[in-house]
Amino acid sequence: MVDRVMTQAQGNDWMLYNGDSAEVLPGLPDESVGFSVFSPPFSSVYTYSPSERDLGNNNETDFWRHFGYISSELLRVMKPGRLVAVHVANLPAYENRDGASGRKDFRGDTIRHFESVGFVYHSEICIDKNPQAQAIRTHSKGLLFAQLRRDAAWMWQAWADYICIFRAPGTNAEPVDATGISENDWIEWARPVWSGLRETDVLQAKDAREHDDERHLAPLQLPVIERCIRLWSNRGDVILSPFAGIGSEGYVALRHGRKFIGIELKPAYFRVAAQHLEQSAQAAGMTLWEEEATSQGDTTVAGLTDDELRELGDDALGMAGDSEKPNAENRSTASVARFEWAD
Repeated sequence: MVDRVMTQAQGNDWMLYNGDSAEVLPGLPDESVGFSVFSPPFSSVYTYSPSERDLGNNNETDFWRHFGYISSELLRVMKPGRLVAVHVANLPAYENRDGASGRKDFRGDTIRHFESVGFVYHSEICIDKNPQAQAIRTHSKGLLFAQLRRDAAWMWQAWADYICIFRAPGTNAEPVDATGISENDWIEWARPVWSGLRETDVLQAKDAREHDDERHLAPLQLPVIERCIRLWSNRGDVILSPFAGIGSEGYVALRHGRKFIGIELKPAYFRVAAQHLEQSAQAAGMTLWEEEATSQGDTTVAGLTDDELRELGDDALGMAGDSEKPNAENRSTASVARFEWAD
């Protein structure tokens, strides 16, 4: 299947596409992903990029219609019985736009949407937040001491984050090995609220910021991603993020012996993500795909055999030739790409 991408980058055990997830995901094989974790754009609240393809630039109705193209493809590419972890937060309601100040149930809307396309609502985690840090950052009057003394009826709790977990229907054919997770780890991770996680423990994103086309960049905390990946995937599994941002999910996945496929629409984020993925892959040592290729007696590039590369042709992958395999420093400018896994 052929899908439109603006450019792509590739390295040890990872592939990153600069394009629209709704157009790139159809190129991934059925039931090929072991786990997916991501933070989607939040409906009509933040401007992530000026592109009309950006989910964050849609109103609420168009947001879910657009997201439906992505969630339905997620259902197709997930292995049966495997999980998708979606990072969300509830959204503010404004008096001048919504008729009253308050909150919108974006978390609930996300759950209802994933159920509507066929996923099973599996579980959720509430991520505790520091109300003082949030008050300083957002100046939300419902958190301020001055408002507490003026009229406490306006006080509200800090905005939590949530990880909503959805299960693809069917039976998991390959049990997830939790050997590396101790019983003490599980006692902590089984709590419905994860607390004590530093909100600043994220990848650096300063190079991804541009002049006036965005107001918000909030990479997911690395310890949250690490717990999810270690708990719900096997070493060697493909981890997918259809909203890769600056590459946080892939950075952690590679560090823990997983493969990674990411899709990111914004070129500035894409470039920074490729750098982060290359750094993580180098730190991880010998690649899993190299190990598989050695055992099979064939060379693979992101799951593509040399024969498949020749069959697809130079234009299909945007490469100058079979001998010039893309990496973080060799990004294509092709308009199309095709992705297949080696048998």
